[in-house]
Amino acid sequence: MQVLFATAEMAPVARVGGMGLATAGLVKQLRADGVDVTVVLPDYGDAELADETSWDLDVPAWCGPTRARRGRLVIDGGLDEHEIVLVDRAGLARPHPYVDPTTGTAWPDNDWRFIGFGAAVAALTRQLEPDVLHLNDWHTAAAVGFLPAPPPIVLTIHTLGYQGVTSADWLQRFEVEPWRFVWYDVANPLVGAIRAADRIIAVSPNYAREILTEEQGMGMHHELAARGEAVVGILNGIDTAEWNPRLDPVLPTTYGETDIDTGRAAARAALFERAEWHDDGGPLLGVVTRLVDQKGVDRILGLAPYLESMGARLVILGSGTPDLTDWVRHEAAARPDRIWAETSRYDEPLAHLIFAGTDLFLMPSRFEPCGLAQMQAMAYGTFPVATPVGGLVDTIVDVDADPRRGTGILCHTADTAGLVDGVHRGIRALRVASRRRAMQKRGMTHDWSWSAPAAEHVRVYQSVQR
Repeated sequence: MQVLFATAEMAPVARVGGMGLATAGLVKQLRADGVDVTVVLPDYGDAELADETSWDLDVPAWCGPTRARRGRLVIDGGLDEHEIVLVDRAGLARPHPYVDPTTGTAWPDNDWRFIGFGAAVAALTRQLEPDVLHLNDWHTAAAVGFLPAPPPIVLTIHTLGYQGVTSADWLQRFEVEPWRFVWYDVANPLVGAIRAADRIIAVSPNYAREILTEEQGMGMHHELAARGEAVVGILNGIDTAEWNPRLDPVLPTTYGETDIDTGRAAARAALFERAEWHDDGGPLLGVVTRLVDQKGVDRILGLAPYLESMGARLVILGSGTPDLTDWVRHEAAARPDRIWAETSRYDEPLAHLIFAGTDLFLMPSRFEPCGLAQMQAMAYGTFPVATPVGGLVDTIVDVDADPRRGTGILCHTADTAGLVDGVHRGIRALRVASRRRAMQKRGMTHDWSWSAPAAEHVRVYQSVQR
């Protein structure tokens, strides 16, 4: 089976949020399972390929000169055994795929950049003639508007929060059934793909249900409900080779279920040293996130006044919008004995330390299609405290609701008060050693890998083949 897999993000070429890790993990497992996957990404200008070949793509004139270059990705001096295709167009090579880092606002020509990328994906599809075209989010969705005789199409919705809505003037540029992209009085790439795809995959079963509701459907609930059984939910996985405390080279001391306390104590000590704190034994709370409204950053910072009375400290790793980044820095400066934050860049080794060395991991998201961080936290023996949305419901078992299966805390309400209560409940769970170790063992021994999700994707591919 040959699959052309189109995405705007795939680690390590490009990664902004969870999609970059999710696409990388899925592709890696699919290839391991024998699926012939060709990945196509925008050429952001800094990916080195070995054994490179290049050619022009037959795209509409408005796209401008567009070339594809194909080769094996060079990673840390080594070579990926599989090839990828990068689409080279003027405007794609930017310091951030989506936003201007100096302002935090979207590039003003994102519609031209990614609708043009969709046209390039369509051109590549015509050349390669794959058995299945797998599109990911709105950045690739426009491809369906340039394929008069498409192969079976699978669309993954990583989030409905971004849809690529743009001027209705774009409708005249779609060459195939432009009506699919009409969204009230504008053009919407994502709705075009929702209407055209043979299968639509939401990245968790609960998110597949949520997007059919007015509350979480982001205006798309009627469109998705109309697709009926074409909409399915498949939970993402994580790379259990990279996120594994038994093998993690970043950790001061590796550990498994039998020596949890020793390994986690060493990671905790490294975090306290980094924050220049004296460890008084109180609870340590962790956050690794994009600093955007979706992630409930305001709820996390609303917890700040309560930290002292809880005897807790908070470490934050994240970057994002200027307003929330400034707010995090302000709270850290105002409470240096309680809050420490790294907001200047994403620090991968620090992320590993936070997962291993904190007691509770906070995810008070407004919506969370799947979420990977809660799985990473549980794999390292840390309890997530999260709102009951999206994939958080599919992966976290509330220990108070189900003591025999519990792995974390699901907040009763989606606000700061709910988070405060959730942290209090999490701290209580930590205090009973037998309960704490049982929770940790359940999280650490669960199979969070891509093995089962990849097999479900293969079944979807097989179901749409003609």
